[in-house]
Amino acid sequence: MQKLSASVILLLIVLAISTRALAQSKDSSRQKLLDSMKRTLTTVIVTARPPIIKNSADKLIYDVANDLSSQGGVAIDVLRKVPQVSVDVDGNVELQGNANVRFLINGKPSSIFGASLADALQTIPASQIQRIEVMTSPGAKYDLAGMAGIINIVLKKSDKDGLNGAINGSAGTRLQNGSFNLNMHKGKFGMNAFFSGTDQLNSTSINTFNRRSFNAAQDTITNFTENGRSPFIRNGYQSGIGLDYNLTPNDQVSATVGVDNSTHHGSGPTAQDQQVLLANGHALSDLLSQRYSSSRSKENATDWSLAYKKTFSREGQELDLLYMTTYGRNSDDATETTNYPNGEYGPSGSRTTNPGKNNEIDVSADYTQPLTKKIDLQTGAKVTLDHINADNAADTLLNNGAYGLDAGQTYQFRFLQHIYAGYVSAGFKLFGEFLTGSAGMRFERTSTTLAFSGASIPSYNLWAPSLLLEHKLSEEESLKLAYSYRVERPEYDDLSPFLNIADPHDVSTGNPLLKTEIGHKYEFGYSQSFNHDATLYTGLFYNYNSNDIQSITTYYPVYTLEGTTYTDLSLARTVNIGSQTTYGASLSGSFALDKQLDVRSDLLLREMVNAMPGQASISGFSYKLNVNLHYQIWPDLAAEVFGSYRSRRIEFQDTHPAFLFYTAAIKKQFKAKKISVGLTASNFVRRYVNQLSTNYGSNFIQNNLRQIPLRSFGVTLSYKFGRSEARKKEDEETPPVPAL
Repeated sequence: MQKLSASVILLLIVLAISTRALAQSKDSSRQKLLDSMKRTLTTVIVTARPPIIKNSADKLIYDVANDLSSQGGVAIDVLRKVPQVSVDVDGNVELQGNANVRFLINGKPSSIFGASLADALQTIPASQIQRIEVMTSPGAKYDLAGMAGIINIVLKKSDKDGLNGAINGSAGTRLQNGSFNLNMHKGKFGMNAFFSGTDQLNSTSINTFNRRSFNAAQDTITNFTENGRSPFIRNGYQSGIGLDYNLTPNDQVSATVGVDNSTHHGSGPTAQDQQVLLANGHALSDLLSQRYSSSRSKENATDWSLAYKKTFSREGQELDLLYMTTYGRNSDDATETTNYPNGEYGPSGSRTTNPGKNNEIDVSADYTQPLTKKIDLQTGAKVTLDHINADNAADTLLNNGAYGLDAGQTYQFRFLQHIYAGYVSAGFKLFGEFLTGSAGMRFERTSTTLAFSGASIPSYNLWAPSLLLEHKLSEEESLKLAYSYRVERPEYDDLSPFLNIADPHDVSTGNPLLKTEIGHKYEFGYSQSFNHDATLYTGLFYNYNSNDIQSITTYYPVYTLEGTTYTDLSLARTVNIGSQTTYGASLSGSFALDKQLDVRSDLLLREMVNAMPGQASISGFSYKLNVNLHYQIWPDLAAEVFGSYRSRRIEFQDTHPAFLFYTAAIKKQFKAKKISVGLTASNFVRRYVNQLSTNYGSNFIQNNLRQIPLRSFGVTLSYKFGRSEARKKEDEETPPVPAL
């Protein structure tokens, strides 16, 4: 591990030196290389393929329009291709190696992300997405939530005059989805509406679990194994409508309403074998059992927003007001029954229902005032009111075959969190335009009420500075340095004491006493563009988090909770482990090899160190590599191949498996590119992807092998209709309103 750490440090030094060399070197060899690259790229401009990846000082933009291999897929398939973003086999997303990402849709929060982020992202069709925006170091204007940063999913919308739209559909062996978009603009009025849905066909995963635990008091070893099959179904839909109206050339009002729904259902039998042995290997008992479990989760969310924008005659002066509310309802129901074929015990089991409601209200005001030609001031305030109500009811299977109330697991959970924020930020150009950027300070006061016995969370204040500096080496080259202060507040699932006993031998729960995690993010980057259709980005990052929130597993030979006794149980509980330090490098680029072949690639290297008081630090090195080849066979026919590899990762108590994902696609366009037909194949060599993870503690080690069906073949169809033209600017018709 030390060798790996040294290798990463050496690589960071080399990258930093290389970046400086690129910025300062003026020797002839470098100039010849750049001239050669520019001549090569110049020959490709005639293809007029816009760049998919765009780097700016404050964000990275991934344009989905020309992404062939994501056609017919969902948001997860698009996110796999975004630099510095990685996705595991279950659809969990990380940004620079951190899973605590703040997700927005069209720049706004949505409660559809609250219950299950992975499920929500797999219900948004790729055909519905216009672009992905990634901010690893958000400025003072943005909420502090999201330790890793912010990912904004921008859905398709047209602002051109006329009536136009698109219909997209796909059918495949694992996934089918469709979407419909309609846009209408006339004069001062605009409207857009959409509906999209996805349906993941019934798939069956094969699970093999083994735990070897040690009981020092009795000098025994317990081997517990499970072998099961888990069919699961996932589906969902989204719909929304947006209206905008220009009251005057300087005043615009807009309103939106959206509805989101997702459902996930899994069930299946599991054969269990529990063997107890003495330390010398002598068998004391061998208990066989058969467990059948079923779970169903459902999330619904409705989002409303009303916005007002006022611009002034002075360029850059602007006022934005926004009111939005998101209302969600979710439910998690589970049942499990265990039978003993040899008759040692009678049947046992439980059933739980966990319905919940989430209501979040956001009210914000943002104002920008240019002070001079080189300095502008931005300020604003925001109030967020988040209320969550959950009612958990649990029943236990009795000896007579009926169910009786489990009082220890039946309760009401109330979570209220109010955040009051304000910020000031200044954008500037210094020393001519030698140095540009912004500096800001954000204040957030958090008041949290947790209506649960023994839980008391005091209110607290956070002062969060941010800084972004950029130096232009030339029109094509720039250096940036950024710092941001981020937080991860414990969410409902982290705090809820609900004991998830769908598997009585593998239980998880939250922790009402969690503290807020605090993070400091530092970034240094170098970017260059070549003739508008090729890009290069090299970056270094260093993140330090205190009160780091992680899940810790503890093994109990016997565990008693509210009068109910469980045996041979591992309990995963969310805790503040101490601190986590992450540092690494990212390298991404896109370029054309010739007139027809484009290449995109990105590499992320990361070293993570977890430190817990009283224990040795745990460190682990990991990387992610993406490669995408796009070949324009004819003007209306293109093919694409994409591959992503995510390496094995070592964390505080876990070892996560490596994951390989690949896709091949071809797309043909007809009728002046209004109609397109595509074919897509993913992970087509093998039916299953094997994922072996390990979890260990002082008195146990457990391995879990999951065989997940990912092979798929699909066909997509897209049809664009209507006519449109660029909207005529209002200020060309009416003189501007005088500045106030």
